[in-house]
Amino acid sequence: MSSQVAVPARDATRPDEALDVNRAVDAATRALLACRQADGHWVFELEADATIPAEYVLLRHYRGEPVDSPLERKIAAYLRRVQGGHGGWPLFHDGDFDMSASVKAYFALKMIGDDPDAPHMRRAREAILWRGGAVHCNVFTRILLSLYGILDWRSVPEMPVEIVLLPRWFPFHLSKVSYWARTVLVPLLVLQALKPTAKNPRGVTIDELFLTPPKNIGPAAKAPHQTWRWFLFFRAVDAVLRPAVRLFPIQLRNKAIEKARAFVIERLNGQDGLGAIFPAMANATMMFDVLGGPENQAYAAIARHSVERLLILGKDEAYCQPCVSPIWDTALACHAMMEAGSEPARAAAQAALEWLLPRQVLDVRGDWIARRPDVRPGGWAFQYANPHYPDLDDTAVVVMAMDRARRAGADHTFDLAIDRGVEWVSGLQSSNGGWAAFDVDNIYDYLNNIPFADHGALIDPPTEDVAARCVSMLAQLGDAPGCHEAITRGLDYLRRTQLPDGSWYGRWAVNYIYGTWSALCALNAAGLPRDAPEIRKAVAWLVSIQNSDGGWGEDGTSYKLDYRGHEPAPSTASQTSWALLGLMAAGEVDHPAVARGIQFLTAAQGADGLWREERFTATGFPRVFYLRYHGYRKFFPLWALARYRNLKNANSCVVPYGM
Repeated sequence: MSSQVAVPARDATRPDEALDVNRAVDAATRALLACRQADGHWVFELEADATIPAEYVLLRHYRGEPVDSPLERKIAAYLRRVQGGHGGWPLFHDGDFDMSASVKAYFALKMIGDDPDAPHMRRAREAILWRGGAVHCNVFTRILLSLYGILDWRSVPEMPVEIVLLPRWFPFHLSKVSYWARTVLVPLLVLQALKPTAKNPRGVTIDELFLTPPKNIGPAAKAPHQTWRWFLFFRAVDAVLRPAVRLFPIQLRNKAIEKARAFVIERLNGQDGLGAIFPAMANATMMFDVLGGPENQAYAAIARHSVERLLILGKDEAYCQPCVSPIWDTALACHAMMEAGSEPARAAAQAALEWLLPRQVLDVRGDWIARRPDVRPGGWAFQYANPHYPDLDDTAVVVMAMDRARRAGADHTFDLAIDRGVEWVSGLQSSNGGWAAFDVDNIYDYLNNIPFADHGALIDPPTEDVAARCVSMLAQLGDAPGCHEAITRGLDYLRRTQLPDGSWYGRWAVNYIYGTWSALCALNAAGLPRDAPEIRKAVAWLVSIQNSDGGWGEDGTSYKLDYRGHEPAPSTASQTSWALLGLMAAGEVDHPAVARGIQFLTAAQGADGLWREERFTATGFPRVFYLRYHGYRKFFPLWALARYRNLKNANSCVVPYGM
């Protein structure tokens, strides 16, 4: 049911309305310019739920690092603040209780020194026990608790390190899982093989979170996304593997451990870390610790240093980020700056694009070559450095920004980078016409049924939002070789994946608003007429879900397996901006819903030129892991307001770019 109310729209061409928008654009531009780093790029905080800072604390105590530190006290303050009203910890702001996040946060607070009988600890413990206890935590939490000796390793699915030796044709192979699973899993396999025990200098345990003795707990139950047929099959495989691994020759095990070690060393990535994501970095640190020896100690120090660089340190609080997002933040901020259009904004965008230029990966043939060995490198990563794992979404956004700057200034600085980016993106189109984030045809869905994959995110299949971004890029660069066929296949993919209500799924941000914005941009860039049925259905859906305050909102519950349509959520600046940009891409700059959305943004803007946004509007893994990009509230509203102003001033409904 629509949450829209029928309120008359103000005439956006009135002088006072235009003045409001101009003032908002100018203030937001100044604020975003002030956020630049000294070398001209942008990077904003990337916040996840309580699990990452909790795991950071537990990593310190696992290794026996100094305790009673001011840093840990700041992390404790952060964890206490984000505790939910239900007593536990959610996966996103105002979200429902999550067992694994709650168990880890409680464990970390107790490890730091919080009294278990303190009110916040008692509330957390009661919330956990009321829901059946910590036995219901996920596989990754079970592994962590096994490293601490709280659970027995038989509570964890058997994943022998020898799987790194399996041939590519085998049903399970590292190339058949996602990049994030690959980098997290490989060092974890070594840990499972060698089964080290945490130093835990304070001897902290959390037996009080279990209704039965934790040492007696067996394998985890089936996850909601898993089918019984596959789950029972893999549970039987697990039962066979457990005794079998004891019979594997020690030489085979040593060979597998050495191959896993070599895999990690090749991708260790210096101060930016294995996979440039926290779980992989932490696992690499622990793997090198348990392997021992001077060389491995040196690698452990590198891996541990990469973790430290993820910390956000405030005056009273601190937390650990899951990764950093400088390429993504910088590229999107460039689009907003170019849309804003003032001389300082254009100069800042040009400088930031020049900062991006040398970060294109041109010399490393990453893991994506497993499926496309003949494609030349040419992508950008998400982080400062992650050469084995550039991603298609970042690459498409960077290329579109560079092309836009080239058109505006007749500047050929970016020609080669654009050409290589287009070549790489075109070469990584999947067989169904879509694009994934990092890989090609990574569609082995049966693997999400193995007991280890209770998170449901073991693979990296094509998704609507990334596919739309790649179509947008190719359409904006329409004269590039091979673009026409790739665009046609990409459009066919988007047509097939549009939902009956007119929306598209958004894998990497929350959710259908994001996916629909992305797809409408692609359809616009590809030249579909405004009256195309795909566009009209999408417009009708966006208009129907507008909130009564003029904004748009959606939260992480939209990823639930039994999703039956949009459920109203409080408006946010970033999601309102996506809806507005989508409607304007569809030629609806004069629609009353757009006027109301613009009014929402101008009214919600703070005195500092920015917008408040506590809610999480991005996604790591649906139903498991969500993100709050602190930059989204800073550049997306500016982008939407500036585009609205520009289209109104031009007396045009045509958006000339792919985003």
